[in-house]
Amino acid sequence: MMDTMDASISNFMPVEPGNSEANAPEVEGFRVRVDEIFQKVDKLEQKVDEIEQFYLNTSKIQPSTSKGNSVVKDKDKERHVPGIRKQKQEASRREKAAEKRMEELMRQLGTILRNLTQHKWARPFLQPVDVKGLGLDDYYEVIDKPMDFSTVKKQMEAKEYKNVREICTDVRLIFKNAMEYNDERSDVHIMAQTLLAKFEEKWLQLLPKVTEEETRREEEEAEAHLDMHLAQEAAHAKMTRDISNELFEVDMHLEELREIVVQKCRKTSTEEKRKLGAALSRLSPDDLSKALEIVAQNNTSFQATAEEVNLDIDAQVSESTLWRLKLFVKDAMEIQSKAAASTGGNNDINDHSKNKNNNSSINNRRKREICDAIAKTARKRSKKPSS
Repeated sequence: MMDTMDASISNFMPVEPGNSEANAPEVEGFRVRVDEIFQKVDKLEQKVDEIEQFYLNTSKIQPSTSKGNSVVKDKDKERHVPGIRKQKQEASRREKAAEKRMEELMRQLGTILRNLTQHKWARPFLQPVDVKGLGLDDYYEVIDKPMDFSTVKKQMEAKEYKNVREICTDVRLIFKNAMEYNDERSDVHIMAQTLLAKFEEKWLQLLPKVTEEETRREEEEAEAHLDMHLAQEAAHAKMTRDISNELFEVDMHLEELREIVVQKCRKTSTEEKRKLGAALSRLSPDDLSKALEIVAQNNTSFQATAEEVNLDIDAQVSESTLWRLKLFVKDAMEIQSKAAASTGGNNDINDHSKNKNNNSSINNRRKREICDAIAKTARKRSKKPSS
């Protein structure tokens, strides 16, 4: 649409003897207005790309589930969706609450570890193994990751653990390292095995609370993610409506601008109309259908898809539509000429073209009927006195 508008401004402004310089400022004014429309449409196109990318990503996301239970419930979908800012505030509140609950679990686990380290057999595991002092030359060949209670305590105080399960893993590692490096009958192996059993007993008592908190956190994270997504979806839906309204306004503005330009263009002559009718008769069936659609856009009474079409260029086609038809026909004829040139001399392609034409006999018959009607109308007009 805008390409046609720009071409109309460039090629079809009124050309009267001695007035080209006088018309120049007006033509430039139209060009500026068209450029402004182009810039606005470019911005709208960027927004459309953003919306398209959002929905493409959305189609790839499946609802999250936790242990067979759907986190996304019907009431979640039906409830009012607050704004993105509120969602972020709510997510922050939930995160702080979850951190407090996790701190409480770590406090309870810390109590278990403190009681464990006070056991009479805990001394070998309180500090890192003195590899050099004890002459354990092969220790690092056997043990990949050394661990001890002092290291666990430091990491807990530095809040390097994300959850209690990570602490549990390191505590188990302390005793498993000792059991792996020392012989089964050695005192250190037996002490480690005994303390590990005591730890597992206490851990089993804490485990239900840990599992409950993990499930709760997963559900809250999924719910927060869903709320955020729904808020984003609502925002993009509003953006879509706004873009649609803006595009409608741009289209109306463009139509008004086109009408202004056409009113200032010189009128299409009878000879130009005759040539346009003749050019229409040389279009392919597809291009001819598109040309008739152009006429139908500005003439609601014209039935472009009827069984029999009678096109009266003088009576049924406005001046604005004539310019659009001229530009469309010009482009279509250029494309046809290039296609004919590229296939010229290629017998196989020509044979294929003949077969294709045979298969589209209905379209060709329709084209002939339309062209005959156009020619008939042109002959009638040629008999009338020239104005």
